[in-house]
Amino acid sequence: MEIMLPSLGDERKETYSPILPISPTTGRVLYVPLLERDASRGEIVFEDEGGEKTRMSVTGGRAKLQWKADWAGRWFALGVDYEMAGEDLTESVRLSNRIVKALGGEPPAGFNYQLFVDEDGKKISKTKGNGISIEEWLTYASPESLSLFMFQNPKAARKLYFDVIPKTLDEYWRHIEDYPKQQGPKALDNPAWHIHGGAPPEATPPVSFAMLLTLVNAVGGELEVLKGFIRKYRPNASAEQLAAADALASYAARYYKDFVEPKKRYRPPTDEERAALLALATRLKEIGDGADEDAYQTATFDAGKAHGYEKNLRGWFAAIYEIVFGQHEGPRMGPFAKIYGARATAALIEAALAR
Repeated sequence: MEIMLPSLGDERKETYSPILPISPTTGRVLYVPLLERDASRGEIVFEDEGGEKTRMSVTGGRAKLQWKADWAGRWFALGVDYEMAGEDLTESVRLSNRIVKALGGEPPAGFNYQLFVDEDGKKISKTKGNGISIEEWLTYASPESLSLFMFQNPKAARKLYFDVIPKTLDEYWRHIEDYPKQQGPKALDNPAWHIHGGAPPEATPPVSFAMLLTLVNAVGGELEVLKGFIRKYRPNASAEQLAAADALASYAARYYKDFVEPKKRYRPPTDEERAALLALATRLKEIGDGADEDAYQTATFDAGKAHGYEKNLRGWFAAIYEIVFGQHEGPRMGPFAKIYGARATAALIEAALAR
């Protein structure tokens, strides 16, 4: 009581008891003050729901401990040696540690993590519905990507909303790709090692999730069409690589339909942007479909530099994404032109300019 009472308000102090008797007549947990306590016999006296003064043992399932005391009691009785808790329970951890020590036990080692927040940095609330459920995340991305999101920087409050899914999914595959190149402590620091219990998969998809989202934008959400483009882009990919890419394509089709397509907003080009995009379309047709992606990427850079973007290439790529794809972000144009086709990409640009 000396530990708990200072943490309570004046009114709560008057009736507080760490032990909650269970009524022998109704079976309900009673939030009532204790009239007597007999520590030597392990008994308490309280007023039951019908007003009867009742003496009862606190063992054998006849009573339960109230919150905070309940936590400490579990640690003590079960010998718990490690407990994680959110930042909102920091004070509860401190009080429970003191209670365990008062009982003669050793508090568990602990770790306090920050809570997720929504897109605007506000606390996630079930009533507001401003969070993402596990089931919703797994509709649009793999369980491993969710594990990565949970793994990263738990000491910081992180924004949890649907827009973080594509980035996290691609980050997961980058960690898988990096793992074979790493040795010793660096390999053990790779989240992939922890997510997969020390044995990350060897095969990685030959195309990124961001790329597939843009490809869906261009060709529609037909899954078999997407798979066909992937195989055309990487004809020598292994069966394991293609299986990973096919799973990504399924996630991309669903994510695009629910989150990208409703937000698409094309904007008209400025005269400068129109000239640069026409030059890019012309150059892509000249190069044709047989070149490597570096040739298409170079053509994209050159078109921007030749039309006033030599010092603002970020603005040039933003213009491509907003005018051609109706999005604020997109993939590298070299790989996109390779997978979609140089002539088809040129036609996509011309259609955007005619819109």
